[in-house]
Amino acid sequence: MLALPPPYHLRPMTVADIPAVLAVDRESFPTPATEQLYIQELTGNPLAHYQVLIENTGAAEEVIGYAGFWLIAGEVHISTIAVRPDQRGRGLGEWLLLNLLLLACEMAPLLVTLEVRRGNRVARNLYTKFRFEEVGARRGYYRDTGEDALLLTVDFGVQPDYCAWLRQQVPQPEAPSIAD
Repeated sequence: MLALPPPYHLRPMTVADIPAVLAVDRESFPTPATEQLYIQELTGNPLAHYQVLIENTGAAEEVIGYAGFWLIAGEVHISTIAVRPDQRGRGLGEWLLLNLLLLACEMAPLLVTLEVRRGNRVARNLYTKFRFEEVGARRGYYRDTGEDALLLTVDFGVQPDYCAWLRQQVPQPEAPSIAD
């Protein structure tokens, strides 16, 4: 897992995290997932890999984001990334994505794929930053609005340096200043 600066850290999602994940999900998506879906993903789907982003508030640890992917036949398919709305704009979604991609590099996939709403400019800009390329569209993919999904990929065959480049994107801790 990617090491984050305090008060944040990442860890694998557990069944105990599901209520907090569902709260973030309800605030993030027009058609939220169900408890049963996450139970199945965590306990019955060996292809699924999920993580939570935790903020240590001093009194407790709080789930403020989560992300997941499936590893299927040499392809990593990013299925979800969400950050609580009041925590957005701080680079937390970028950390979630970066960690997923670093985990994917360890699994040596041929391809990383995801779908994104055509109108989600913030997410699309983040994916472009991480070298995703638009390869198609799924018409009317989102049932709640009928909006199209753009299909984005990182092809490791086309970008053989991708994992090395990605490791260079990991934020480095600042060196302590030297006092006079």
